[in-house]
Amino acid sequence: MEKILMDILGLSTSPSSGGAYALILNEQSGSRRLPIIIGTFEAQAIALELENIKPPRPMTHDLLRNIVQSFDSFVKFVYINDLKDGTFFAQVVYDNNGEELSQDARPSDAIALAIRFKAPIYVSPEVLDEAGIQSDEETIKKEGNPRQSFSTKATKDVETKPASKGDQLKVLEDKLDAAIKNEDYEKAAKIRDEINQLKS
Repeated sequence: MEKILMDILGLSTSPSSGGAYALILNEQSGSRRLPIIIGTFEAQAIALELENIKPPRPMTHDLLRNIVQSFDSFVKFVYINDLKDGTFFAQVVYDNNGEELSQDARPSDAIALAIRFKAPIYVSPEVLDEAGIQSDEETIKKEGNPRQSFSTKATKDVETKPASKGDQLKVLEDKLDAAIKNEDYEKAAKIRDEINQLKS
């Protein structure tokens, strides 16, 4: 199976997120980013480990790591392998006494576990092609105008909804560019899902 290696770029939130966060993965050998919407608890579990903060008692993912290690096993890597109806799917691939096994998992749980084992995070090319977002630098290269502002156009588009499918796609793509430019990856992920729905 072909896999693309990713890094954790960070966590993003906004006042309108309703307690959800966007976990941003960054393509290690490319320029695409993959925003994944996760819950507050999972975001906290990831943030604590990234910041090397040790709670007084083990949290759920710490407990899971301890149990896995008690069986002389370890996580080799996690693999975000599918995307269906806007929902990401992942596998935790682990070593069990020399035998490679895998378990289905939510990407947020898989990644929270991966960072505790210092295990790599991979994404399938199909998922990254469908849901990945070009970083701002790449967008600037494509558009050729780094100073272009999308905010005025985005505001107008909210007031007047385009009639044709092509026009709607153009509006959504402009909004997507604006969200990426403002580093609002949670909003970008939602717009990306709207674009995918419209295209399908």
